[in-house]
Amino acid sequence: MQAFDLSGRNAFVTGASRGIGRAIALAYAEAGADVALVARTAETLAGVAKEIEAFGRRAHVIPCDLTDRDAAAAAVTQAIEALGHLDIVVNNAGGSNFIVPFNDLRLSGWDKIMKLNLDSAMAVCHAVGPHLLERGTGSVINVASVAALGAPFMAPYAAAKAAVVALTKTLALEWAGSGVRVNALCPGWTATELNRSLWEDENASKTLMAGVPMSRWGTPEEMAHPAVFLAGSASAYMTGQVLFIDGGAAAT
Repeated sequence: MQAFDLSGRNAFVTGASRGIGRAIALAYAEAGADVALVARTAETLAGVAKEIEAFGRRAHVIPCDLTDRDAAAAAVTQAIEALGHLDIVVNNAGGSNFIVPFNDLRLSGWDKIMKLNLDSAMAVCHAVGPHLLERGTGSVINVASVAALGAPFMAPYAAAKAAVVALTKTLALEWAGSGVRVNALCPGWTATELNRSLWEDENASKTLMAGVPMSRWGTPEEMAHPAVFLAGSASAYMTGQVLFIDGGAAAT
């Protein structure tokens, strides 16, 4: 369908080596886009690049620690130089590797989660904003989380993702007049490699799915399809919106 065709467009996807980021990058390539792949590990990105090239699209690998603001800006510059310009920017890098009551939280842990989930998205937006605004077009998609509504024992992650939503809405308002759209995706529980220990654990999975009306885990591909929608002309009149892809969890 033409409204979902991304032919001739260039995308920049962070956290592209696995999980939701990989699924988004592949979905974009399948829809016709060339993709700059950004993550920490070059070897893993190289495998994703081969998958993209199998669709007949270009893939440019950019190993980068996005918690380093200068490195994030350099990655944006490298992608623009490699692809010519950027049309689509997906800030997907993020995650949390611990669950702890707030009163037991080490402040260094707070800082680490904020840098990975909020500061990385901010740094990319700050670096790519002038390029998109000068071109007068573009779609920025910030991947937040259903945790933005609150997540017990995950205070830094929830706060960071809520801030990503606020950043999304603010940039949408600032950039709308220049033709640049900014929206957010909020995935719910998704069966990625990162949380395999949860979805493979029958008891843990049952507890988590009790809060999901559809009673099942989402797949990375089910997060990627809305990202294709937000990237192209199908969503041309949408900006500042937050899409919850969570099996109904946010509606409870």
